[in-house]
Amino acid sequence: MNSSPSGVAIGLFLSIIAVTLAITYWAQKRSRTAAELYTAGGQIKAWQNGWAIAGDLLSASTFLGGMGMFFTAGYDAVIYTFAPLVGFVVMLGFVAGPMRRLGRFTFVDAAATRLSPTPIRIIGSLSALAVTLMYLIGQMLGVGGLIEIMFGIPYAAAVILVGILMVVYVTFGGMLATTWVQLTKAMLLTFGVSLLAFLALAQSHFSIGELYGRAAAIHKLGADLFQPGGLGLSAIEGASLSMALILGMPGMPHILMRFFTVPDAVTARRSLAISISVVGFVYYVVIFILGPAGVAYLAANPDFTTASGMVPGGSNMVALHLARFLGGDVLFGIIAAVAFATILAVVSGLTVAAASSISHDLYAKVFVRGVVSEKREKLVFRLASVLIGILGIGLGIAFKGQNILFLTGLVFSIAASACFPILVMAMFWKRLTTAGAVAGGATGLGLSVGLIVLGPSVWVQVLGNAAPVIPLSQPAIISAPAAFLVMILVSLATREPETAR
Repeated sequence: MNSSPSGVAIGLFLSIIAVTLAITYWAQKRSRTAAELYTAGGQIKAWQNGWAIAGDLLSASTFLGGMGMFFTAGYDAVIYTFAPLVGFVVMLGFVAGPMRRLGRFTFVDAAATRLSPTPIRIIGSLSALAVTLMYLIGQMLGVGGLIEIMFGIPYAAAVILVGILMVVYVTFGGMLATTWVQLTKAMLLTFGVSLLAFLALAQSHFSIGELYGRAAAIHKLGADLFQPGGLGLSAIEGASLSMALILGMPGMPHILMRFFTVPDAVTARRSLAISISVVGFVYYVVIFILGPAGVAYLAANPDFTTASGMVPGGSNMVALHLARFLGGDVLFGIIAAVAFATILAVVSGLTVAAASSISHDLYAKVFVRGVVSEKREKLVFRLASVLIGILGIGLGIAFKGQNILFLTGLVFSIAASACFPILVMAMFWKRLTTAGAVAGGATGLGLSVGLIVLGPSVWVQVLGNAAPVIPLSQPAIISAPAAFLVMILVSLATREPETAR
């Protein structure tokens, strides 16, 4: 197949970078205070925040990883898209309003409202950093493979380029720049998947049955392509993954942070309702139309597959090759630019959340006990953004070759085990003590990260060992209940000091 860079792709890539840098320049002049840097001053409108939340969630894992997982494992990719929608409902019904009323900049603000703030901020910040850094890896994987295919640039160089760009966006533009980059990207992605779906259906005379039949006829799974089981998950692992995705969604720090960018709790709920509609539509199109289309038009096509039956660049690149099949270099360039914008937006949101945890929760509230000028706190935020960029680049290179969507399941496991228990128990269980929250949060964080490191995804695929220490690929079914149980038992055995706050 023709894999040389197209002029359209190059032009659109450069346009995306130019537009996002212009947004950053505009936002930099409006991000003078800490509140403006962290949360855009709380002045974002509901429709803007709704599309921005969608931009945060519709990541490389949704678009690139979702199609890639369907290409290899079929129907099981549904788990990664529709379980989070249940978590969305939990977030809308129980989390958005209280979070907006209790917090200021980060989800840890809300959790620390009625407990001893220092220990809560430490464990909450560590949990937030673990989630955001793990999520960042998936985005770096997507952009590395994307630019490698587009321009022939080495994977590591592509990851470094995006790391530099994300640091520039966040360091200078803060949350305002991130919001507009995310909003713009969400609209572009919705347009892109809609266009791909229309053209894919046109190839099969707008017949879903014909599309599915063609895919089943050429895939190694046959008719089982549209049946559960393609990932080879055991019943326990399937339940664990679903638990992670449902409980992890309302525990994602970079999503929770968006509730503070709007004026009040009502606006927070409205923006979340808008984002559910956008995300649900894109999830549906990616899994039920584009996933089967990738199989139907690429799997047995020698122009788009290697000798092993995989598309060049690995499963994460199925979306781009499908675009080239359906619309040549022009559509390839458009979809590649949309994917690039997708990754830039998500890594910016993740970097804001991680840098805020360091500068606001750890530095300003723990290390200097609130005795800090806004100028110094903003400086620490910017330095933290650079640090997160460096870590993101290193981890993105180390995890090369992993499926983005699989890594996302691990991210949600950490969020479900560490962030969500602290937040929900602090907001809704009056008997919770600081000791209980810290013990439960540490248990969830330690178990989830530890089981991931000792499991197949890191111990074997990253570190190169022959067999995992723990064979369970999805740890949430152990780590999340353990976090809640420890939190409850320790809280019942301890008392909250009168001077906790």
